[in-house]
Amino acid sequence: MTDRLAELSAQGVAVWLDDLSRVRLTSGSLDKMRTEQHVVGVTTNPSIFQKALSDAHAYDEQLRDLALQKVTVEEAVRLMTAKDVRWASDVMRPAYDTSNGVDGRVSIEVDPRKAHETVSTVAEAKTLWWLVDRPNLFIKIPATLAGLPAITEVLAAGISVNVTLIFSVERYRAVMDAFLAGLEQAKANGHDLSKIGSVASFFVSRVDTEVDKRLDKIGSDSAKALKGKAAIANARLAYEAYTEVFGTDRWKALAAAGAHPQRPLWASTGTKNPEFLDTIYVEELIAFGTVNTMPEPVIFAYEDHGTTRGDTVTGNFADAHQVFTDLAAAGIDFADVFKVLEDEGVEKFEASWNELLEGVAASLKAAGS
Repeated sequence: MTDRLAELSAQGVAVWLDDLSRVRLTSGSLDKMRTEQHVVGVTTNPSIFQKALSDAHAYDEQLRDLALQKVTVEEAVRLMTAKDVRWASDVMRPAYDTSNGVDGRVSIEVDPRKAHETVSTVAEAKTLWWLVDRPNLFIKIPATLAGLPAITEVLAAGISVNVTLIFSVERYRAVMDAFLAGLEQAKANGHDLSKIGSVASFFVSRVDTEVDKRLDKIGSDSAKALKGKAAIANARLAYEAYTEVFGTDRWKALAAAGAHPQRPLWASTGTKNPEFLDTIYVEELIAFGTVNTMPEPVIFAYEDHGTTRGDTVTGNFADAHQVFTDLAAAGIDFADVFKVLEDEGVEKFEASWNELLEGVAASLKAAGS
């Protein structure tokens, strides 16, 4: 039987799971995916935790303890999510050790309501790093304009970072600059650069969703012929930017000091359009030194019928540029597309976070009664 996920991993694509819950941990599901589906990392976000904690029974014992301690709702949320992430970090520790700290990472996100507050983001990142207390942790910080200096400051403190909600190549270049500045400061601060990790989460499927909606509105045959092409082209151009930045003398000086590159991570890789192949955002974004964080159904779909054709990115930079030229000619305003996507991304995570707080508040009240 063909081990398709092993083939994907052999091409230099790290397979990560975009999901986490107490049930996944207690059942051994995560450890099984590590050993059987080659999963070497885990990403979470407020929406994932909102869904996980909606199953209050899985958290009954901890909720009763927290209710007795009369902690606030926000404290309860952080203690419950931190426990899940700490546990998952321990499950992923073998992957961390065998990869010399490159993989085996588990992410926890700062409060999305602070996405536009630099100082608060830095403070919470430091607190979460202390609270989870695992070397294979990633603190997720959004790539908003306020998030960029926070990324630099948090890395400078020796804390590993997953930069999330990146949609445009322009913003991605700013993220890479923030990463390099952070490592330069970390080195000056005396930190061991080999212990600091980072990924840059470049969102994929949401780009097609927004652009294709606009192409349908334009309505011409030439516009409709471009549907389903924007997201993959955008990600390929991001990888082109990655190869440029991580080929500079500035990066080479950091690498000589033991630093690991900030790998591009393809996020939002589940297809939103049922007309698309369910593994398209994996098959078309195979490149060495990348991470693809997938929802569980995409991992199992790739295991069943995914096709690994070697590098599907670096030979297609010219085609990706042409797609963007054609989309602009069709009337797509990419500056507006990316602004809408970033705003919506922050808003969705804020909404999930607020739902999470409301759900935990009700659970705490029930547990304490």
